[in-house]
Amino acid sequence: MTTALALLPLLLVLGLLASGRASALVAGLAGLGTTLAVSAFLTAQQQGAAAIGSLFLHEIAAGLWLSWHVIAIIAAGMFFHRCQQARGAAATGAALAVNPRRLWSVCFLLAPFAESVTGFGVGYIIALAALRRLGLGGMSALLLGLYSQSLVPWGALATGTTVGATLAGLTPNQLGLSSAVLQVPIHALYLILYWRFAREAGVATSPAQKLDDAAWTALLLGLVWLFNFYSDVEIAGAAPTALLLAVRFWRDERPDMARLKSALHANAPYVALTLALCATRLVPPLRDFLKPLFALRPFDNQPTFAPLYAPGFWLVSIGLVVVWLARAPLSRVLAETGRAAWRSCAVTLAFVVMAEFYVGSGMATAIAEALRGAAGRGAAASVPLFAAVGGFLTGGGSAANAMLMPMVTALARALQVDPGWIAAVQNSVCTNLTMLSPIRVSMGAAILAMSTSDSVLYRRAWPLALPPLAVGFAAILGLLASA
Repeated sequence: MTTALALLPLLLVLGLLASGRASALVAGLAGLGTTLAVSAFLTAQQQGAAAIGSLFLHEIAAGLWLSWHVIAIIAAGMFFHRCQQARGAAATGAALAVNPRRLWSVCFLLAPFAESVTGFGVGYIIALAALRRLGLGGMSALLLGLYSQSLVPWGALATGTTVGATLAGLTPNQLGLSSAVLQVPIHALYLILYWRFAREAGVATSPAQKLDDAAWTALLLGLVWLFNFYSDVEIAGAAPTALLLAVRFWRDERPDMARLKSALHANAPYVALTLALCATRLVPPLRDFLKPLFALRPFDNQPTFAPLYAPGFWLVSIGLVVVWLARAPLSRVLAETGRAAWRSCAVTLAFVVMAEFYVGSGMATAIAEALRGAAGRGAAASVPLFAAVGGFLTGGGSAANAMLMPMVTALARALQVDPGWIAAVQNSVCTNLTMLSPIRVSMGAAILAMSTSDSVLYRRAWPLALPPLAVGFAAILGLLASA
């Protein structure tokens, strides 16, 4: 009965999203309400009714704090996007032609680079802006923009991987290296889906272009592996994408000085944002000064929030400069931001607090123990499922790993399966599944001003879940066979 109750909120959310009769917000609120009720019931049974109050106070506070880190980025990102729009069409530069080379660079280099440096979906915002400049919009832009999340094990300077490694008893480079190995087949499958999405968007990809895409994808993955092996995991996503992006720009565009200046002017806010974030994260004196400045950490197992180090601070600061230079009314930009951001923020809050209660109430552990008792060694096959659900619900590798890494590595040791590779499966699957999180999808729909229902969005986007899940299950089967 305990296991059935623990599964109920998850099954309810997934059922509502699949039915097409409820939005992500409604599904999240329904899941949260059910989780609160189940948590209260199980806590009263196991610890007595007096323990319910302390559980609710702690988990709600922890969930609000963790949600704030994501909500701050969503709201700031929406504000930055609206500020860029306030520059007017004349300031955005001439629209580029949609050609396969440019499209691949946006999806596999530009957007993942931005996400590697910033995290929290900022790469998605930049991807959507770039895709719109290529003339793509609507569903095609939303789907292709999700490729900004394809290197999320190294997103936000690998914060999720670092958290997961710490909890698994590994060094960040160990987990980063094994995750890079798993990312090779995941990315190969992503590339096949990319060609399908590009074709549906009206972008023809010739056999020669597919060979070119495959060669550059292999080079990218090889560099990611090398940077994990020889350098720090924090820059193992940002450095390869930045390097290849520069090489591709000169190869594909052959810009003269006038075109280079025009491109810099058109993308000045994004260039300024990238430079500011790179400087605050990759320049040690500046990073070491800002990171602890006014930092808050009310919970030991939750991330620190440093207001002047957070990406949201730079999104807002540069956005304000853009509005000032454009002489646009700030009140209008703020109102547009509120209308665009509130739903994504509410979805984030509902799902992250729900995830916190799953851990704090012991519901996640109850499900794992039941699976182990019922399936024995086969319980290891639950790891990709847990990881996928964690990434889907929280929209972030740090949160999902914080929730699930102790449980899955403990399960690995009990089953005498290599905990390091189990940790890599958890890390790779959960981070890659964040691209389909309601948090991400609803944010993209808001930026693109799409009125399409969530069920229609997921009917088109769901194949992106297959690469990480397929590779995760294959890795588990290989571990079981070799143990």
